[in-house]
Amino acid sequence: MSQNEAPIIVGLDIGTTKIAAIAGRKNEHGKLEILGFGRANSNGVQHGQVLNIDQTIKAIQQALQNCYDSNPDLEISEVYVGIAGHHIKSLQTRGDMVRQDPENEIQRWEIDQLIENQRKTFIPAGDQIIDVIPQDFHVDNIQNIKEPIGYNGVKVGANFHIITGDRNAIRNINRAVERSSLITKDLVLQPLASASAVMSDIDMEAGVAILDIGGGTSDLAVFYEGILKHTAVIPFGGENITTDIRMGLGVLKSQAEAMKVQFGSALADEAKANAYITIPGLKGMPAKEISVKNLAQIIQARMTEILDFVAYHLKQVGLDSKALNGGVILTGGGSQLKHLIQLTEYTTGLNARIGLPNEHLAPNHIDELKKPMYATCLGLILKGYSDYEHKYKEFNDQFKKVAVPKKLTVEQNETKAPVAPVSVDVAVREKKMKFWDKFKNNLIDLFKEEEDHMIK
Repeated sequence: MSQNEAPIIVGLDIGTTKIAAIAGRKNEHGKLEILGFGRANSNGVQHGQVLNIDQTIKAIQQALQNCYDSNPDLEISEVYVGIAGHHIKSLQTRGDMVRQDPENEIQRWEIDQLIENQRKTFIPAGDQIIDVIPQDFHVDNIQNIKEPIGYNGVKVGANFHIITGDRNAIRNINRAVERSSLITKDLVLQPLASASAVMSDIDMEAGVAILDIGGGTSDLAVFYEGILKHTAVIPFGGENITTDIRMGLGVLKSQAEAMKVQFGSALADEAKANAYITIPGLKGMPAKEISVKNLAQIIQARMTEILDFVAYHLKQVGLDSKALNGGVILTGGGSQLKHLIQLTEYTTGLNARIGLPNEHLAPNHIDELKKPMYATCLGLILKGYSDYEHKYKEFNDQFKKVAVPKKLTVEQNETKAPVAPVSVDVAVREKKMKFWDKFKNNLIDLFKEEEDHMIK
């Protein structure tokens, strides 16, 4: 596929802490070349849901502007948008269809019709179907067919995984996107987008659980024998950890976030008992000293709660440690916590690793784009390519020739950070007794023992 034949697809990840817009195109080797990248701090989004539309629009426009700044040749009109939040639910259904022309082989339009029929499934009032995902097909008495096109039979059917969401929450996302002068090409469940970015065919076959730890929610997708078995949205994420630190240690939110990122650990046993973080006092008040171990205990408590949810969901669908040979793949911004792999393995009984989107990215891109926090956005672009390659959607006027900008390649690595992290004046120091202090105290204790002995 040459550059002139491939569309430019844009993923828009509307998250609780950040909004990212990434434009990409597949090269002749089938790898994603990033043509534009912008992000902005997110306002107006809580737990993955758009609550304040005006603030969300401003953040989307800022992310888009940063994307245009990275590559002025871009023209963005349509976007693939990720969706998450407490309101997301899933259900399993089974659907069948008697074929009109059983003499001929099954065609693509028949499968599309079968999938479309599932959109009439009864769901609670106020909810809306986001996606219908076929798991495995059957033709007459032949079961467990992955691709039924080309088979012959009287009846075709499938087991389906249907994802639903709150109608108002979906409307708010669409409204924020439309008022940012964009068209929503499709809404995609965030864990599925993240999964496509960090997972290989081998992972899918082995059986794997993808845990995307975002700011407001942690999203779970479970694959087994090449089939999506389960999805869930866990109502806790990185923001909850920051709030726990803020409340537990009595610091500002910005200080809590900085401590979490710089000194945080998901395992209290791995934190140094004699290390302390010094935070300057407010308006002349004395500086505050915070134990690194206490910080780790707060983080571990919340992360264990998230991982307990994962273990519960895996048990619900009957996929324990023996079934998922691929283990747990951790992605999203929260996956960068130190010692999280060890805690995940201990809590779930499964092997764990960090999921990076490197496999699908063309080489020579800056390290910033390879971070797990951008997995969802890159996965949205891959979803767009899946639609394009399978002709699920029409793509018009997207075939403009745009080159990869130099600032997104390794040669100019020094300019890679589009948004500066929050700088908070916190410092860590080792609070340990000097050698001579210890030696002196030991001598005093020794003499005391001698004195006691002589008195006796």
